[in-house]
Amino acid sequence: MSHQVQYDYIITGAGCAGLSLAMHFIHSGKFSDKKILLIDRSAKTSNDRTWCFWQKQKGLFEDIVYGQWEKLQFFSSEFSGALDIEPYSYKMIRGIDFYKYFFGCIRAAPNFTIRFDAVDHVFSSDVTTGVMAGGEAIHSEYVFNSIVFERPRLSEKEYWMLQHFRGWIIESEEPLFSPDLATLMDFRTDQRSGTAFFYLLPFSETSALIEYTIFSSELLAVEAYEAGLRTYIRDVLKIGNYHVVDDEEGVIPMTNYAFLPRQNNIINIGTAGGQTKGSSGYTFNFIQKHSEEITARMITTGNPFLPAGWNRFSFYDSVLLNILHHKTLTGESIFSDLFRKKPGSPRVEIPR
Repeated sequence: MSHQVQYDYIITGAGCAGLSLAMHFIHSGKFSDKKILLIDRSAKTSNDRTWCFWQKQKGLFEDIVYGQWEKLQFFSSEFSGALDIEPYSYKMIRGIDFYKYFFGCIRAAPNFTIRFDAVDHVFSSDVTTGVMAGGEAIHSEYVFNSIVFERPRLSEKEYWMLQHFRGWIIESEEPLFSPDLATLMDFRTDQRSGTAFFYLLPFSETSALIEYTIFSSELLAVEAYEAGLRTYIRDVLKIGNYHVVDDEEGVIPMTNYAFLPRQNNIINIGTAGGQTKGSSGYTFNFIQKHSEEITARMITTGNPFLPAGWNRFSFYDSVLLNILHHKTLTGESIFSDLFRKKPGSPRVEIPR
C-alpha cells in the first residue's frame, strides 16, 4: 500500500451486502493480512427487517435461520392453491440475529475496523480511491460500496418502481396458525394502490409475521399500511383477539436500470451493484453468490474485477416492469398465471 492508503479494503454499508462480503472474506481464511474498514451510519441494534430465500440444503448461515417452511400457499381471485417446493425450503433470517452474528464475527477478526459514520460519497481515479465520511477522506486500494446515493437517471425504457411493505408480528392466546404452512402471496385485498398482497410466515400456532406489500411508484402513509393489516387480519384471517409484539417496514427498488458493477477500484455490491432482482426485490441469494464470486476472484487473481456476464432474467424483469408500469395487466393476474403454470418453483421468485 502507498503511504496515502489507510486500508486495503473499505466496505461501505453494514446491511446484507456489506456484512455478507465481510463474512465471506473471514470464512475464506485468506484475508487476515488485509486491513479492512467496515463503515455504516447505524450500529444495527434493532430488528428492522427480515430476509427470506430459497435453499435446497443447509447454508453458511444456518445457525441463525429463524424459520423455514416446506409447504406454501397462494391466494387470488383467479387461482389459489398449495405450492410444492420440494426439494427447496423457504427460509427466513431476522435482521437482529443477522446483525448480532455478523458483527460478532467481524469484531473477533483483528484485521477489521468498524466505524459508525455517514458516508458522504465514494471516489476512485487513476490516482486514489476511498470514501468521504464525517468530513474526512479515507483511502484504500478497493472500495466495496453497497450504498445507492441517489436515484439514477433512467432512459426511456427503464423503470423505477418500489416494493414497499409494513409487517406485524402478532401473538394470540389461542392457536391460529399451522406452523408448517406459510402464505407466500395473498391478493385478497384492495388493488387500487398498486399490486398489493399479504405475506404470512407462522412461527408457532400462536405467532406469525403478517406483511402488507405493495408494488407502486408512491409510498403510503403509515396509517394506510396499518389499516390494511387490520382489515386483512379481521376480514380475511378472521382473527379477533391478538396483539402486535413487533413490526418492520422497508422499501426496495424494483428497476431494470443497469447499475454499474464497478467504477475504477470501486466495486458496487448489493442493490448498488445490481444484485436485487428487478421484478421481485429478491436479493439475499444473489448477494451471497456475488460475495462468493468476489472472494474467489480476489484469492485467485488478487483483484475483485469479475468478468461481465449476460443474464436472460433481466429481459424478463424488464417485461414485467413494463407491464406493471403501464398497467396493461394487473399484478394479480401475472402472478396467478405464473403459479398456475409452475406452482412452487423457486424460479418464480416471489417478493419477500
